[in-house]
Amino acid sequence: MKLDILAIGAHPDDVELGCGATIAKEIANGKKAGILDLTRGELGTRGSAEIRDREAARAAEILGVSVRENLAFADGFFMNDKAHQLEIIKIIRKYRPDIVLCNAVDDRHIDHGKGSKLASDACFLSGLAKIDTGQEAWRPKQVFHYIQWKNLTPDLVVDVSGFVDVKVKAVAAYTSQFFDPDSKEPETPISSRNFMDSITYRARDLGRIIGVESAEGFTVERYVGVHSLHDLI
Repeated sequence: MKLDILAIGAHPDDVELGCGATIAKEIANGKKAGILDLTRGELGTRGSAEIRDREAARAAEILGVSVRENLAFADGFFMNDKAHQLEIIKIIRKYRPDIVLCNAVDDRHIDHGKGSKLASDACFLSGLAKIDTGQEAWRPKQVFHYIQWKNLTPDLVVDVSGFVDVKVKAVAAYTSQFFDPDSKEPETPISSRNFMDSITYRARDLGRIIGVESAEGFTVERYVGVHSLHDLI
């Protein structure tokens, strides 16, 4: 299966939180998108890996992605080394995405920055024909990094007006992780009502800045080119 977009996250729910509305919009516009989770989130304070597996499957249905895979790397302890890079290279060559969306380059959780660099490096290496995985070499045309906990300054902002509700539903599929007034689990930085509300108000604030209802921001690794100034909103 050829994908237009492959979104990679260190943990199940990273993609939904970072770029869920963008994914939903692209799918609505006829693009094929998939998600690759690097870990099962087994070190999360709330829930379990098995629960996260089920939640991730439900979130994928809500977003409408064509495929979701999990490499089951060690949560908190995966490394940016040859063994881990090769596993991601196999996935990139399998689905041949034109665009890859990765974790934030810098964030509160150490796995996000690690996952960001690991995925980015794998995208480059995947284009080298002498790396033998039994597959044809493939390098994505663009690698963008979504924004997570920290309010990083975006280089690229996508109008996602009309798709934030889908994003919120996909995030809410992770009932073990986010706000639940009936939960007996310990409180975490992402389990508050304020955090759930922030999904919408952060998108609306970014949308306000570019003159639309809602938006998601990304950082880039190289200049973004346009054919015309009229391509910009």
